[in-house]
Amino acid sequence: MRFGKTLKQSIYEPWRDKYIEYDKLKSLLREDRPDDDDEPWTEEDEVRFCDEIFNVQLEKVAQFQEEKMQELRQRVDAAFEKLRDLPPADSQNKDKPTDEALAQQLKELEAELDGITNEVKELQKYSNINYTGFLKIVKKHDRKRGDRYKIRPIMQVSLSKRPFNSEQGYSPLLNKLSLMYFAIRQHLEENAPAEPYHLDPVSQPETHNGEKYTAYKFWVHPDNLLEVKTFILRRLPTLVYSHQSAKEWDGDEDPTITSLYFDNANFQMYYQKVEREAEASSLRLRWYGQLSQKPEIVFEQKIIHDNGTSEERKFPIKEKYIKPFLDGEYKMEKSIQKMERQGQSTADVEEFRSTAEAIQDYIRSNKLEPVVRANYARTAFQNPGDDRIRMSIDTNIAFIREDTLDRDRPCRDPQNWHRTDIDDSNMTYPFKNINQSEVSRFPYAVLEIKLKEDQNRKRPVWVTDLMASHLVHPCPRFSKFLQGVASLFEDYVNRLPFWLPDLDTDIRKDPQVAFEEEEAKRAHRAQNEQVVGSFLGTKLGNSFKPSRSSPMAKSYLAERVAAESSGAKAQTPASGTDRTPTGATPAGELNGSTSGQQQDGGQQQGGRSDYGTMTLSSVFPGFSLSKYSIAMRLKRAQHEGGRRGSVTLPPGVEEPTEWLKNSGPLQIEPKVWLANERTFLKWQHICVLLGGLAISLYTAAGRDTVAEYIAVGFILVAAFAGGWGYFLLHSRRKMIMERSGKDFDNFFGPLVISAALMVALILNFSFAYRDFLARTRAGTKVEALFIQSSSSSASPVDLR
Repeated sequence: MRFGKTLKQSIYEPWRDKYIEYDKLKSLLREDRPDDDDEPWTEEDEVRFCDEIFNVQLEKVAQFQEEKMQELRQRVDAAFEKLRDLPPADSQNKDKPTDEALAQQLKELEAELDGITNEVKELQKYSNINYTGFLKIVKKHDRKRGDRYKIRPIMQVSLSKRPFNSEQGYSPLLNKLSLMYFAIRQHLEENAPAEPYHLDPVSQPETHNGEKYTAYKFWVHPDNLLEVKTFILRRLPTLVYSHQSAKEWDGDEDPTITSLYFDNANFQMYYQKVEREAEASSLRLRWYGQLSQKPEIVFEQKIIHDNGTSEERKFPIKEKYIKPFLDGEYKMEKSIQKMERQGQSTADVEEFRSTAEAIQDYIRSNKLEPVVRANYARTAFQNPGDDRIRMSIDTNIAFIREDTLDRDRPCRDPQNWHRTDIDDSNMTYPFKNINQSEVSRFPYAVLEIKLKEDQNRKRPVWVTDLMASHLVHPCPRFSKFLQGVASLFEDYVNRLPFWLPDLDTDIRKDPQVAFEEEEAKRAHRAQNEQVVGSFLGTKLGNSFKPSRSSPMAKSYLAERVAAESSGAKAQTPASGTDRTPTGATPAGELNGSTSGQQQDGGQQQGGRSDYGTMTLSSVFPGFSLSKYSIAMRLKRAQHEGGRRGSVTLPPGVEEPTEWLKNSGPLQIEPKVWLANERTFLKWQHICVLLGGLAISLYTAAGRDTVAEYIAVGFILVAAFAGGWGYFLLHSRRKMIMERSGKDFDNFFGPLVISAALMVALILNFSFAYRDFLARTRAGTKVEALFIQSSSSSASPVDLR
């Protein structure tokens, strides 16, 4: 179906004039003219088209979406205020309405919420269809009129700056709506759920082998991939694949997984998942490693039910039976007979038979065939025998076409169920030996976290910290099937996934900004749950506490409560110290570092350290192990130590008598003691050498007074070297026993020895030079006297 027809069918009548005018843009591109039209595409035509699409159509759609979103927020807040004004369940107020009147008010409020929810859904559809329309029309432009100008990259940047196709903006609305629905149903329905069902799309309930999980999906930038892996490895070990499907894996690198997804020529399954229709499903064949290694192949069908939960149906199948099974010629009879011979229960055999028949009927009735392949390397993390927390990171993700839509040049042989040019040659990532227009490489890694639902066990703090950190980018409901189809079959589909705009942006975030955004979300969520819990007369959710990983430890909820109770907005002092409610412990004292930092001339604004750099300790304190961060913490501790006497500790909290690092048994490796003793022996060696030199010099001095003085000086230096070595031995032993954080270096002793030797050498040289000059002068005088005496004793001889 052409996109123009899809757009007309998707228009919501009250907003008809707010949609992209696709036909008008096509006429500006001269799509309505015959192909043999020779009229050239001029500069004026290009300017006219770009002005219409960027300055008129895009601005119209973005402005309407923003105005509608603001209107929906106001309507949700107004409904929430109505719920807040209703008397609590345990209220003893005489003016409390009767049960019938309260039920009527709640029904009216529920009807209002239904209208808001429907408009939210329509706004999501509106954003998606317009987003797709802009990408479709610029692609037409670049293909037909883009000889000189390519405007698709410009459009992608413009769309990324106007995130009207992102579901992140809908999360606060949906979360608040879910809480209000929960409160209303607790009063109106007898079998209401004990916990609210969150409409928030960040999480997705799943069912595996009868166990209920909550799944979260994130993108990880390659720059942050190593940090994420090491952070998880500190808590969860790597899961080693040992079953038959990965029997060829040698453990040297992560196993590769291939998923072959099915759909028909109309991409029916793709549209069902994009539009989130009830009972939407996806079907795939999955195997580990290379197909030539005869791995176990599994048929998997994932069904998303109307209530948001998902269900998986799967069964193993051999490679030689896949094609007959797809054609309806084989109904897994041999596998069923094998199960009966092995003595498996009748229930298991019937479940296997019914699953195979259901999947085969689904394939045959919908005319499904392989259309796209996803290949990736997976690193899984899980405690052995404990499946409460399961994590996996998929890297080197590549999507490859497996369709036969073009009958003249099919990507796959229609007589085969897979691409033999890839599997027979054991081709691996990045798949450079195939047509590059048939492959799409995903730029990020995908992190998936699955948590088993347990009412008696809270989510681990480290998991919450990871999900809220700057290292990951949330991408709820991300699907490899949808991403592969959207990236490789853009010309065949008229709706695109909501996460595509994020692929054109940098998902890396500043740690401080990411933390503050998450703190604000948690605070607002806790505030909403507090209001609903007050209305129901029970505690709903967990009370909000500022995370200890916060460099600011700023309590947003405490400030809101204080502001509402006092009737005045909280003011921030000029010194930069946060004001806290009466009786509350200052946030900086809870964190043990903030108040002192903020009073040091305001140099730590925005959660930055005295050194002006952002560190990973703002989100994960365990990552800060460098000398740089250690020095920073020591400085903060020293500063807080000077102010600790003026701090009023909360009830039940006592001032510690020793550092946490000094508690517990003393465990020191032998090499530490041996290093200290080795240093002592080195100093004694220097002492013996200088002492021996001094004694030899004193013995050979004779009656030379200067030599005797120098020898005595060397003896004193030798004695100092011996005493210094003894002092270092005991002082460093004491530092080791006390677990002191001070440096072990001490330059005083070496400087004294070096200076003494330098002075001795200078004096020795000066005395030797003075004696040389004296001897030279004495020899000159003797020679002169000898010449004079010789000339005076000789008399002239008279020859006459």
